[in-house]
Amino acid sequence: MPRIAGIQPSQANLFTRFVYWMVKRQLGRVIEPLKVTAHSRGLLAGMGRMESAQQKMHAAPGTLKELASIKVATLIGCPF
Repeated sequence: MPRIAGIQPSQANLFTRFVYWMVKRQLGRVIEPLKVTAHSRGLLAGMGRMESAQQKMHAAPGTLKELASIKVATLIGCPF
């Protein structure tokens, strides 16, 4: 149980209700972290953009992903 009570659909504004509907359609239920994040509309929108971008990550070829991981490993000094 989170320390902050989540926003219930009856208390939510139109944007938050739309987000709840989309998540419920994808996952079957509205998860608790989303309800807590709904306190900040900007944060909720940002998380939605991030999640949708992560779902579309298959657009880059696998070789490009490998090159990016090698570049990041060399930048942070990680022996791989």
